[in-house]
Amino acid sequence: MDRLLSMRVFQKVIDEGGFAAAARALDMSPAVVTRLVADLETHLGTRLLHRTTRRLSLSLAGENYLSRVRVILQDIDEADQAVSSQTHELAGVLRVLAPPVLATHVLAPLIAGFRKLHPKIVLNIDVASYKEPPIEEYDITLLPTNDGFDGDVIARKVSSTEAILVCSPGYLKSRGTPLQPEDLKQHDVLRLKTADANTPVWRLLNSDKEDEPVEVTVEPVLWVNHSDTLMRATLDGAGITSVALDLVAPYLMRGELVRVLRPWIAGRLTLYAALPSRQFLPERSRVFLEYLIEQTRIQVNGAVAACNAC
Repeated sequence: MDRLLSMRVFQKVIDEGGFAAAARALDMSPAVVTRLVADLETHLGTRLLHRTTRRLSLSLAGENYLSRVRVILQDIDEADQAVSSQTHELAGVLRVLAPPVLATHVLAPLIAGFRKLHPKIVLNIDVASYKEPPIEEYDITLLPTNDGFDGDVIARKVSSTEAILVCSPGYLKSRGTPLQPEDLKQHDVLRLKTADANTPVWRLLNSDKEDEPVEVTVEPVLWVNHSDTLMRATLDGAGITSVALDLVAPYLMRGELVRVLRPWIAGRLTLYAALPSRQFLPERSRVFLEYLIEQTRIQVNGAVAACNAC
């Protein structure tokens, strides 16, 4: 027996004044309505209704039971509405997890514009580095990955970019311009310290030749696990590094950094937005994802144009 359905039918019989009227209101047959109420009475072990050919009335037990049923069904309906509103309304709290570099260069520039469009959505952003992000605890988790990423997560692709090699004009003036990857052995190399990149071997790809690879053994003068520190050192002329094209584009446009060793790149990077579930995506998560994808791709396209113009 579906007890919840039987409770709803019992309430509807009283509200409509009879089995036939309740059946019409519920789009059921009178026989089904009668059976569900009878099953409920059997389950409870008591009579809820007094039936005659001309009149229907509640027993004492039925009166007590109905008062409780109304409260229970109202609570269930209100709970359903509360959860449904979180899924469909453009309001509520949106929890986002992002590593520091993406929080600074991707999320932060989007906040003001998104808030103007959706002022009732409150952004709750946690900035943290992670090896295994707690995706289930957030509405959206930003995952920066290399081109070979094959994670077992539910995720939407946000954007793709290249990691290009850059340095400051001042560094080039004092140390000269590298013309081929092997020239990096005579230059000051700055590297981002990650789980996948902590050896002297630097693997570069020729983007003009279907990413034909070459490996160069270098002795970095700086290893650092913080992207903004790496960027600051590069801007100050400490050496040559690799940075995602969309992040470095503003510095290229202002002439603060220059690209070297074109068309060689240090890899291809893809940004994913991981989700806790494939079902019941809240509307606030959906609109934020669409805004994130739209604005990030605009940024990437602008970065490509800026790089081509340099």
